[in-house]
Amino acid sequence: MKKAIESYWRGERSAYQVRRTLVAERRAVFETLREAGLSSVPCNDFSLYDQMLDTLVMVGAVPERHQGLFAGENADLETYFAMARGTAEVAPLEMTKWFDTNYHYLVPELGPDTTFALHPDQPVAEYRQARTLGLQARPVLIGPVTFLRLAKPAPGVDPGFDPMSLLERLLPVYEQMLTRLAAEGVAWVQLDEPALVQDQPRAVLDATAVALARLGGLATRPKLLVATYFGPAGEALAVLREAPVDGVGLDFTGPAVTNARDLATIGGLPGKRLVAGVVDGRNVWAADLRRQLDLLTTLQGLAEEVVVSTSCSLLHVPLDLEAETQLDPDLRRWFAFARQKTREVVTLARGITAGTTTIRDALQASDAVLRHRAGSPITRDPAVRDRVDAVTAADTHRPSAYPERAGAQARRLALPALPTTTIGSFPQTQALRSARARYRRGELDEAGYVQRMRAEVQHVIRLQEALGLDVLVHGEPERNDMVQYFAEQLAGFVTTRHGWVQSYGTRYVRPPVVVGDVSRPAPMTVGWTRYAQSLTGKPVKGMLTGPVTMLCWSFVRDDQPLEETAQQVALALRDEVADLEAAGTAVIQVDEPALREGLPLRAADRAAYLGWATRAFRLATSGVRDDTQIHTHMCYAEFGEILSAVVDLDTDVLSVEAARSHMAVAGDLSRAGYPSGVGPGVYDIHSPRVPGRPEITGLLRQALEHVPAGRLWVNPDCGLKTRDEPEVRASLANLVAAAGSLR
Repeated sequence: MKKAIESYWRGERSAYQVRRTLVAERRAVFETLREAGLSSVPCNDFSLYDQMLDTLVMVGAVPERHQGLFAGENADLETYFAMARGTAEVAPLEMTKWFDTNYHYLVPELGPDTTFALHPDQPVAEYRQARTLGLQARPVLIGPVTFLRLAKPAPGVDPGFDPMSLLERLLPVYEQMLTRLAAEGVAWVQLDEPALVQDQPRAVLDATAVALARLGGLATRPKLLVATYFGPAGEALAVLREAPVDGVGLDFTGPAVTNARDLATIGGLPGKRLVAGVVDGRNVWAADLRRQLDLLTTLQGLAEEVVVSTSCSLLHVPLDLEAETQLDPDLRRWFAFARQKTREVVTLARGITAGTTTIRDALQASDAVLRHRAGSPITRDPAVRDRVDAVTAADTHRPSAYPERAGAQARRLALPALPTTTIGSFPQTQALRSARARYRRGELDEAGYVQRMRAEVQHVIRLQEALGLDVLVHGEPERNDMVQYFAEQLAGFVTTRHGWVQSYGTRYVRPPVVVGDVSRPAPMTVGWTRYAQSLTGKPVKGMLTGPVTMLCWSFVRDDQPLEETAQQVALALRDEVADLEAAGTAVIQVDEPALREGLPLRAADRAAYLGWATRAFRLATSGVRDDTQIHTHMCYAEFGEILSAVVDLDTDVLSVEAARSHMAVAGDLSRAGYPSGVGPGVYDIHSPRVPGRPEITGLLRQALEHVPAGRLWVNPDCGLKTRDEPEVRASLANLVAAAGSLR
């Protein structure tokens, strides 16, 4: 699908060909699930870009600026992608993280004048396709409460507008959708309401009860399953228990295992089906089948019927472990990817319906895997653990406060007002990717590979000098991904060849797996940064990925607290920072875009997380001199709830996404008392449009209302690896010109 859609964007495939590919890929998924032996399969969860965007289309809430842009038979598809990516004329929808995952969704823009109208084509088409294959399919819809809770006031609408006020206006569309699906012969519909695992005010819980009463009270409807995931349902459990729906889906993995206790406390789900998410859909460890079977046995007494499932969609894990033939066989047996997790579901279901004797071999195999992993020397390194134990409070604080550091850095760097820079990466061309692949296959020797990468570094340095940027980057041509690149060089991590997971749209990453204690055997970036600095008299940033992001964008070990693993990664990065400084690097950027992503969904758990997360960052960065400037970068997340933690990072410069969110973060940081340098992004790199100089100047003027000129930096929203060089040249030229005019 990725290849088909991107070919369509380049004009190499037609809309008809994209739709044909969609149907073929969907069929393959359906057939795989049927062959696995599932009794019910989901549909309407196979998106061209994003399921929240699909829901926005289904309920007819296309923003006014995206309406009427296109004509002809492909107008709907072009409008869909315009909302996702923008065009030369209009900006896309804002994009942010889906709860505490690394998946990004497109944020609906709503206002008091928003109207809704049903567009049922996609859910109906997917169900019909599944039905032709003889499958009992269950359409999945993002529920009305989650849709509205994740929406934002549209640009120009009072920021205090609450999208939940539109619930009464939205519910008739869901009623019509359920009625239409019933007419198609649908037996069950799944309403995903993950917002219910967050702290919700009483008014939202009451509104949820009203919504479910309306939908459950329809005279003609399919049976309704309301699914929550990613955590404990908490106070929402009582609402779901009393609602006139037929089934409830709950997560029983990790911290959400408390759902079992809470469910027993409220007396279970009498008369309802419980879809029990006992196979972890967010991590890659093989399930403890015996323990999960015991849990299922307990749950059978708390509902009329218990159905075995994964904890959430398998969107968040790789497809198939069988493809990873290069992994150490001793490690491979510890893992389960999507297809293996599907088999675990089927095995557990057989165990609770036909008895444990029918799955005796599977239980014994599971026990053996757990014993092997627990006893493996890979998991523990005494030297690493001793070093973590020796960390002191002094190791997590810079020797001097920011004002003193800022003076020393100004004297060393001699930068102009409103210094310009980029976030790190430059466009990754097909030629670069091909060279890395040839090197990996042994078709290009190390000398040839280094020569090719150095040529690209030289090109990027010369390009930045020509554009007039003030603080340069080496462009990261040697890096496949900002996490995987480091994981390949750190002890304690393993990486995959085919473990792709969707991040947003057609963007996929391969999260590494933390299998043991983490350390740095050798410098990882020093040689490339030193070479880039030798080409120019301007400062070149050293570029690293921070400890929290390394873990949030990896599959982490589940046999010790995340805080302990974070300290291990931080110490490995601290060594790299020290080596960069010793090599003469004056500016070192340690990116933490996942700091907000890792924030627990419940407020009661957040202080502890932010405490250890910020300490881990400071442990990685606090060993440098005052005149070494530490940057960090964050993007595409809601920062309002972590502003105090952002201040607590004690960085010298923070660059942050701001273009899609209309520079709102500058005001937020000002109100939070952020004392250091700030680079709110003025170029949305996730869109192919080139921002004009007046647009960038306008954004910078907005930023200057909140950030003094002496602390304001000028930069894009994020790295440039996904963009083409002509777009980058034009956009950065406008960025530099805008900064110059304001100077």
